[in-house]
Amino acid sequence: MHWLKTNRQLATLAGIVLFGIVLWFLPHPKAIQPVAWHLFSIFVATIIGIILKPLPMGAISLLSLAFCTVTNTLSFGDAFWGFSNDVVWLVVFAFFVARGFVATGLGNRMAYKIMSFMGKNSLGLGYGLVATDFLLAPMIPSVTARAGGIIFPIFKALTQVFTGKSHDPKMGGFLTLCAFQGSVITSAMFLTAMAGNPLISEIAKSHGVEISWVSWALAAIVPGLVSLIAVPYFLFRVMPPTIRQTPHAREMAAEKLAEMGPIKPQEWIMMGTFLLMIVLWIVGPQIGIKAAVATIMGLSILLVSGILKWKDILEEQSAWDTFIWFATLVTLANFLNKLGMASWFGNWVVSYVQGWEWVSAFIALSLIYFFTHYFFASNVAHIGAMYAPLFIVAMALGTPPELAALILAFFSNLFGGLTHYGSGPAPIFFGVGYVPIGQWWKIGFQVAIINISIWFLIGGAWWKILGLW
Repeated sequence: MHWLKTNRQLATLAGIVLFGIVLWFLPHPKAIQPVAWHLFSIFVATIIGIILKPLPMGAISLLSLAFCTVTNTLSFGDAFWGFSNDVVWLVVFAFFVARGFVATGLGNRMAYKIMSFMGKNSLGLGYGLVATDFLLAPMIPSVTARAGGIIFPIFKALTQVFTGKSHDPKMGGFLTLCAFQGSVITSAMFLTAMAGNPLISEIAKSHGVEISWVSWALAAIVPGLVSLIAVPYFLFRVMPPTIRQTPHAREMAAEKLAEMGPIKPQEWIMMGTFLLMIVLWIVGPQIGIKAAVATIMGLSILLVSGILKWKDILEEQSAWDTFIWFATLVTLANFLNKLGMASWFGNWVVSYVQGWEWVSAFIALSLIYFFTHYFFASNVAHIGAMYAPLFIVAMALGTPPELAALILAFFSNLFGGLTHYGSGPAPIFFGVGYVPIGQWWKIGFQVAIINISIWFLIGGAWWKILGLW
């Protein structure tokens, strides 16, 4: 059986490589540089390999980098560009800091606090994670720092309570997607909830459209709240935990908190470090400290104080595995953008919608903008490549400027939920391993349809009331 499995894997891998080679030599549009088409071939083959998994994702990623360098599609330095990217390291640091929450018991204490308030059933636990993220979103401009540094440790503690042989292993998958998809929605609701949102505001301003913090939040609040209610309930229906009702969870939480006793010195250190990181995440953009720098400062405190040992860092296999495959995808997506694939595609789309009635044309532009995120490993990179040209075209077609600016802005966050690599929090939550990649992509697409429907229909009615169109 092992021999058969290995040969099936080799056959699958050979098929993926063959597909990439065929795509490499296929004719391509003259406007696309040959090197861009070759990199596109490697990128598509890599994504297929990650989905079919003839080898672990990290191994597939290294093979991809090998093809890039051996064929001179990318230089060695360019091929490993993503390994020095600050967002990639922020993702890795989030795993390490979460280990500190577990080691000190502070994560369990926070999880039991949430259970004591919203632990009547498993759906309530999902809503508890989403509500926590919603309250923090206006204050922390990095969704990766917020979801990875705050929500993720609480999520891990909750899953430790409910998963295992005597509990509910399916709870992990449900809470994973609740926390992740919740962060996608909350990022779309506030100008200060994601690093790319201020960039969008500046792009819109340069074209005569002023988006303030208040106007953004006012336009997003109704569809955003509906999405925050609808998406966790949808997840509860499509991947239901075995334990749905937890009538004794509040009592159990109270008992566990009593057993834990008062906060211990190590927990105080962890809490102080945690608060320091939150403060730096909030004020960092104003004082020139990136979220990754704030997080490594916190990690350093945990190492010096003895809360984490160097052995703990080395043993965090999920972090190092995520580091390799996420850095690879960030690299490939970044250089596809630099080589002009995104701008070519945007121009190609524009050539087909010219002359359409503005509503139909703008819906088509918005959907194309949304689903091209399959080819990006960063919200900010996608915004930088495609937001401005599609926004200009939308206005030229007659779309009300503020409406066009805001809808494209909201979609610039919502499309981050499509894949396991499309936004900073994605590899963090996927890396825990509760949700298989096929299910992650399937549910990501389903949630995207739900969010698009809510934001176009309910949001459209709300924006009509606000006078945006």
